[in-house]
Amino acid sequence: MKKIEDFCPVRDILAKTADKWSLLVMHELQQRPVLRFSELQRSIPDISQKMLTQTLRKLEQMQLLGREVYPEVPPRVEYRLTELGNSFMNNINPLIGWAVENRDKCLK
Repeated sequence: MKKIEDFCPVRDILAKTADKWSLLVMHELQQRPVLRFSELQRSIPDISQKMLTQTLRKLEQMQLLGREVYPEVPPRVEYRLTELGNSFMNNINPLIGWAVENRDKCLK
């Protein structure tokens, strides 16, 4: 059982979403609500296939994005933000805007 001093919802969520790729993947899915794996990979050109796969699995496990597999040959898989993922991004968008606006000042 967790002690009260071990419980920090902000730290717990940021530990899983504030990595190098998660917010970028979710941002792309917010801009274009349904994307296939290859479309996501093209929209984030410096992410490796392995890292994109791991990131998508983690976000799906957190219920921030959904994955739908269509029984076709070859199989078609589409990703989209869930309601929870959209709610998360609606709260993160001001931070993204702030980062874009202040990047140069912070990285001098």
